[in-house]
Amino acid sequence: MKNLNAIHRKRMHPNKFNLQKAKKNMEKQNTHSIVVGYLLWIFGFTGSHRFYYGKPISGTIYFFTLGLLFIGWLVDLFLIPKLDRQADRRFKTGKIDYTAAWILLTFFGLFGIHRMYMGKWITGFIYLFTGGLLGIGYIYDYWTLNDQITLINSGG
Repeated sequence: MKNLNAIHRKRMHPNKFNLQKAKKNMEKQNTHSIVVGYLLWIFGFTGSHRFYYGKPISGTIYFFTLGLLFIGWLVDLFLIPKLDRQADRRFKTGKIDYTAAWILLTFFGLFGIHRMYMGKWITGFIYLFTGGLLGIGYIYDYWTLNDQITLINSGG
């Protein structure tokens, strides 16, 4: 009888149950901070907010063109919420926090602190003693950090 009542409630109010599930999923999947996205946007002509939200190609283009001569940078002011939603859908939550890892990469990346935070101790120490493998590994991590964290958070 309980199962019939539950089925009947779902049929009578299908949107209510779908909204509740969607809200739970949105709460669980907040991988990137919109506040951090806007703070990085301030320096967006360097592409930093694009890298943060998992868009390394456009981040690199912004870096070499000053945010497409500041025009793309201004457009991104209005695109940040969309970029945040896309990142939240694409990347997985887990034990490694994306924002913390990005802050560590940005300020201490040449020392490998972000890699140690992710549990990659050997490469972390290699970065520490080689300046992020002379900066090449540091740049590589800007391109791949979100995917590295998703792999760890997925249990891979």
